[in-house]
Amino acid sequence: MTTRRAALGLLATPLLLPEARAQSWPTRPLRLVVPYAPGGTTDQLGRSLAELLSRELGQPVVVENRPGGNTVIGTQAVAQAAPDGHTLLMASGASMILNPLVMRRIPYNAERDLALLSVAVETPLVMVVGPQVQARNVAEFTELAKRQPLNVATVGIGNPIHLAAELYALSAGVELQNVVYPGSAPALTSLLSGDVQVMFDVVLTSLPFIRDNRLRALAVTTRERLAVLPDVPTLAESGYPGYEASTWFGVAAPAGLPAPVEARLREALAAAQRDAGFRQRFDSLGLVVQPPRDAAAIATLLREERTRWGSVVQRRGISLE
Repeated sequence: MTTRRAALGLLATPLLLPEARAQSWPTRPLRLVVPYAPGGTTDQLGRSLAELLSRELGQPVVVENRPGGNTVIGTQAVAQAAPDGHTLLMASGASMILNPLVMRRIPYNAERDLALLSVAVETPLVMVVGPQVQARNVAEFTELAKRQPLNVATVGIGNPIHLAAELYALSAGVELQNVVYPGSAPALTSLLSGDVQVMFDVVLTSLPFIRDNRLRALAVTTRERLAVLPDVPTLAESGYPGYEASTWFGVAAPAGLPAPVEARLREALAAAQRDAGFRQRFDSLGLVVQPPRDAAAIATLLREERTRWGSVVQRRGISLE
């Protein structure tokens, strides 16, 4: 009888292992892959989240910078990692939405291979013009653009800054000549000198120039006005209902996480987003820390973004090799 009970116990044990493993997770340090170079805002965001996650989960969360390929290199590394919850991605609208839309060859399928667990911050954009441009609002700029050719500064093809400008051009029925720069700094220099007339820039980098009255902010691209620019209307208020264009950053993991592990990660990330110090630090930089979203709300966001930007990419014929 004793032997029979022992045998039955051995047979039953494997059925309990997945739950036991989930309860003991995490069993080792986690890795948060940031697909950007060290030192930038995204890297700072990732390191802050890593610190808060470490506190919530009781294991170190090590940041690993893997820049290159417009986030593709780091994203691919996570998409192909084991779905055990120990490898995470500092995800963005670029890695989850835009790259799959504009790149003809991409070594991962964002919908199939990755699970977005949180949207931590939104990065608003602002439509700014240089001192030589006489337009005082979006309506005046649109009239100007219909009368004469104007240049728009971007920092690449198929990224949020570029696509925000394309969405405006489609909405307004104007053509803007895209002038690509290697980064925001040289683009803003050209905007200040008058080589280009408009840019849809990240608020963080344009804000000092706006406050010094060196650049004029015509509108922000978010659904609501921003606390750091309370007198600047949205594009929707400026005559383009439904216009919304910003990027966001959050945390994703390889698809197929055990349900209890995924739930614990979502809870830990939600706690990080509620942290007062985290909110204060990144709100002060012109970012908008987001309230936690559940899985259904995140799925809705991804679906809406794919529809919005897929339409822009298709209508403008935007693609990258």
